[in-house]
Amino acid sequence: MNRWIDRACRAVEALIAACLAVMVLLVFGNVVLRYGLNSGITVSEEVSRWLFIWITFLGALVALRERAHLGVDMVVAKLPPLGRRLCLGLSQLTMLYVLWLLFEGCLAQTKINWDVEAPVTGASMAVVYASGLVFSVLAALLLVFELVRLLTGRVADDELVAIQESEEATVLAQVLAEGSPAAVHVSQKERGK
Repeated sequence: MNRWIDRACRAVEALIAACLAVMVLLVFGNVVLRYGLNSGITVSEEVSRWLFIWITFLGALVALRERAHLGVDMVVAKLPPLGRRLCLGLSQLTMLYVLWLLFEGCLAQTKINWDVEAPVTGASMAVVYASGLVFSVLAALLLVFELVRLLTGRVADDELVAIQESEEATVLAQVLAEGSPAAVHVSQKERGK
């Protein structure tokens, strides 16, 4: 199952890259046409805005899978494995509830805006809110999978923290752990790169 999810995330990353490429082409092409030929691509602003929304939600989905969201694990890291397991389970249940709220809200907005046409393209404005629907469903599936892994004991102790500290906090923790003046000097050089 993990391999299938990883493949799906790679496909989502490819979709994000394609959306970003289209967005860059639309915006750059519009700038060149406006300043060079005194014309422009009418739909570029609207479509690029929609693509940006979709990129944001799809990127958040990939970050959820890779545990790349930033957070503070100062307290959780000090807990014994059972405490970390309880905190991880509680955080996953909380996120599932928030995803349910997001799903309800996006579903209501999608229904409301189904017949509303965008000013330039004339497409349905439901496209905007559908991004939240897709994200909430796929993120909930990921979280349920991780929760099942947690409850069945298939989560290793090093996976019990669901977030990632910032790079600066990681470097600081390494410096404090090593404590030597040479380590401080090396860490300062790494931060300067």
